Amino acid sequence: MSRPVPRDELNLPLAVTSLMKGVVYRDTAETAWRHVLGLAAQISDYVATLGLAVVIDEAEGYAFLRSKGDDELADLGIPRLVARHQLPLHTSLLLALLRKKLAEHDTTDAGNRLILTSDQLRELITPFFPVSANEARTADQADTAIRRVVDLGFLRRMPGQDGEYEVRRVIKAYVDAQWLADLDTHLAEYADTMTQEQR
Repeated sequence: MSRPVPRDELNLPLAVTSLMKGVVYRDTAETAWRHVLGLAAQISDYVATLGLAVVIDEAEGYAFLRSKGDDELADLGIPRLVARHQLPLHTSLLLALLRKKLAEHDTTDAGNRLILTSDQLRELITPFFPVSANEARTADQADTAIRRVVDLGFLRRMPGQDGEYEVRRVIKAYVDAQWLADLDTHLAEYADTMTQEQR
């Protein structure tokens, strides 16, 4: 466990800038993490003026900024800072499958990181691609979905371990327990979408 930063040494610009750049993890950005924890209330006040809220999960070891809801932004009279973008179908599906895998992992091996190989990730997503004789194309599509999830920060390449990825726990904040509980319904929706795409 890292020691807290003395109150007079806390650095608000460091904490806010780190959060603006993306998720701050305890295990990979210990200095920024300690400043974020020590300045949580000040960060919350500061980013609220931009229509953002800070989310800190000390147990899981991550913090990030989230846009306030559209109704709340309208009440404040400010536009959304970050535009919403719809994720490609297979990227969304891989996120859901990874969240489910993490939940299963936590019930059997709580406390340890979930590490998956490239092959395991492909095996997760491949059944949801249209049946094709071109296996190389399917593998490329699966790799594209994996790269997108890495770019989004939900998977991290393991340093020095070629083809191994850690599922980042921040995925729990984006794919919540209710959505996970409805996963079978969502998978049926994905299947319908794929059927329509094949026609």
